[in-house]
Amino acid sequence: METFDKVKWMHLPRDVLIGHGVLEKIDMVCKHLEVGKRALIVTGTHTRKIAGGRVLEILSDAGYEINLIEVSSINGEKIEGVKKMAAEGKAEFMLGVGGGRIIDTGKIASFELGIPFISVPTIASHDGIASPRASIKDKDRGSPVSIETHAPLAVVADTEIIFSAPYRFTAAGCGDILANYTAVRDWQLAHHLRNAAFSSYAAALSEMTANMIMENVKELRKKDENSVWTVVKALVSSGVAMSIAGSSASASGSEHKFSHALDMIVEKPALHGEQCGVGTIMMSYLYGENWQRIREVLKEIGAPTTAKELGIKDECIIEALTSAHKINPQRYTILGDSGLTYEAAERLAIVTHVLD
Repeated sequence: METFDKVKWMHLPRDVLIGHGVLEKIDMVCKHLEVGKRALIVTGTHTRKIAGGRVLEILSDAGYEINLIEVSSINGEKIEGVKKMAAEGKAEFMLGVGGGRIIDTGKIASFELGIPFISVPTIASHDGIASPRASIKDKDRGSPVSIETHAPLAVVADTEIIFSAPYRFTAAGCGDILANYTAVRDWQLAHHLRNAAFSSYAAALSEMTANMIMENVKELRKKDENSVWTVVKALVSSGVAMSIAGSSASASGSEHKFSHALDMIVEKPALHGEQCGVGTIMMSYLYGENWQRIREVLKEIGAPTTAKELGIKDECIIEALTSAHKINPQRYTILGDSGLTYEAAERLAIVTHVLD
């Protein structure tokens, strides 16, 4: 009789608090989680004024010993600085208060120190707010790579604060979520052609998350706090799908490779989710899916659908399409091992109206 030896270990957030004014309950969350009394807040200069300083006040008033560090970007030096300060303060847990780079910096530092992490996003631009992954540039090639961390022990997403941020960030979050459609197609393809590990559960959850955006376009167009609520819930759901998958494959495929390639080519790239949204239009076309509907939804939401709207030159779009397959080559996608020819890339961008 064949021995069954399958093992699955999923890292999921324990507490997820989303809603108006929930930042004021951050001390209750920490108490409920029993994470200790000493913490380090990782934030930025701008996000300190928005929320980081308030978290410091609330936790200090509640009897916690809190240190705070501001970071402006994510790299090895910044991460080591955060770890050093956490060690000096004997931090028992860490909080990331800010956008993607700040949360990823806190996630990596806390993971390497082996202490819990609490995610406090101030924008809703991508699904890293709840995922067990973080993005950092590869030292040798300069390309962004997704690395394993732990999922946040808790997510505290105050929709009042997120709503006060420029709407562009929330629209970008929608683009990052819609990318789940082509990411799952790529994952299925890799499973069939390369025997990549695949989770039907994670794939279904990832697609359901993308459907949340597709089915709520009228609500999202209102650009109110309720629309922020919908997007944040979807971002958390997408992050949980990654925890179940054990990788970022459920939410990151050829469209993300395209976005990361743009990051390397363009001096001032657009937002990650904006680029992923445009990438999803083109990769949906390659799969023979309803790319027109993806484009239509992005336009209705107010997200970019063309190179011009991204603020990126036409030639950079084509270069990114022809080089995207080199990003994270271990992850097989519809771009294959050799990528697109210049002619194929140009035609793809033109037929999907990414290029005028």
